[in-house]
Amino acid sequence: MAVPMVLADAHVVAKRNLIKIKRVPDLLVFTTLSPIMFVLLFAYVFGGAIDVPGGTSADAYREYLMAGIFAQTVIFGATITGAGLAEDVKKGIIDRFRSLPMAPSAVLTGRTLSDVINNVIVLVVMSLTGLLVGWGIHSSVGEALLGFVLLLVFAYAVSWIMAWLGMLVPSVEVFNNATFIVIFPLTFVANTFVPLESLPTALQRFAEWNPVSAVTQASRELFGNIPAGVPEPTSWPLQHAQLYTLIWTAVFLVVFIPLANAQYRRSTSR
Repeated sequence: MAVPMVLADAHVVAKRNLIKIKRVPDLLVFTTLSPIMFVLLFAYVFGGAIDVPGGTSADAYREYLMAGIFAQTVIFGATITGAGLAEDVKKGIIDRFRSLPMAPSAVLTGRTLSDVINNVIVLVVMSLTGLLVGWGIHSSVGEALLGFVLLLVFAYAVSWIMAWLGMLVPSVEVFNNATFIVIFPLTFVANTFVPLESLPTALQRFAEWNPVSAVTQASRELFGNIPAGVPEPTSWPLQHAQLYTLIWTAVFLVVFIPLANAQYRRSTSR
């Protein structure tokens, strides 16, 4: 099928998902309230207890914190793709899509693209919240925009993993439990909320190669949020955080776009 037709069909599917958010605003409200809660919780409850070199602990930590909160939030935001597809499979909507004269890949492409827009909205809300608690960008406009783009691109790649998993599991409940068990430790055993030097040696080695650490480090550098007293990273992934993030992004896309589309063709209503 021609690329323009695939893109046109994907646009229709994406529009359908965005209209759903408009008609069920609770989806967007709770998606944005959760990251706001995390920002306020870590900034004011844990901020004074976690020491980050470079200035007073609370102020330095708020600067250090935001990139980690951004990374965690967009990754959790990517799970909306899988949950939505799991629900569509259960209700038989995927069977209806397959009966229509449309490109099969358009359904997943439209679903993942609509969730990028959702992540953009969440990042805007979080950025405003971060500014209120003392966060700031200390780099150029171009570097800051690149930081946000890198977060969104990485989350988009993760959404294809979620798309595959959402059509693989038997229900939305199973999907939510499975992704929480995997994503929660991945986003915490990283440099998202604490410097790696504070972790035990075994966890520190894992965190250094964790792609979540790389996207966090890359965005932190691009926002100019590396405190002066924080040691330079010694591991290759964090020394080349932008490149390492793009490598993982490419791997996710190359592996899971075909897997998700193959699973789409096999999925039936449950």
